[in-house]
Amino acid sequence: MRSNLTGGIIAGLIAGVVFGVMMTVMHAPTPDGGSMPMMAMVAQVVKSNSLAVGWLYHLFNSAVIGALFGWILGSKIGGFGSGAGWGAAWGVLWWVLGGLILMPMFLGMPAFAPLQMPMMRPVAFASLMGHVIFGLIMGAAFVPLRRTADHAPLGTTRHA
Repeated sequence: MRSNLTGGIIAGLIAGVVFGVMMTVMHAPTPDGGSMPMMAMVAQVVKSNSLAVGWLYHLFNSAVIGALFGWILGSKIGGFGSGAGWGAAWGVLWWVLGGLILMPMFLGMPAFAPLQMPMMRPVAFASLMGHVIFGLIMGAAFVPLRRTADHAPLGTTRHA
């Protein structure tokens, strides 16, 4: 199980960097008629306006989501196909939990607000695509990372 956790954390961070770049360039409308990078909205979840803080919080979440993936689904993954498939499903799950329920609530909106607000529906769809891409990358990256951890030379220390 230790290798599943380690592989999941690293795979989550790899996918998190890709998704983070996407969220840094994707913009969402603001109530005043302007727009802001999605990563700035992530920062607002932790009461900050700093993109750097948004990145740190996003990467922390990516590591946790990856660890949970490795812990819960790691034993079900045999190869790249199942890794990508389970990863895509995991991404959809986290889009619902994170993008549609938790993030809106942390920002003072009701759950599922992005789907109920016409100006936010394109952002919600982009977020879904981002979460699926995150999951595909994480699931595929998990396979060799777990194998690497499983086959660490004897006498070396593996950290979870």
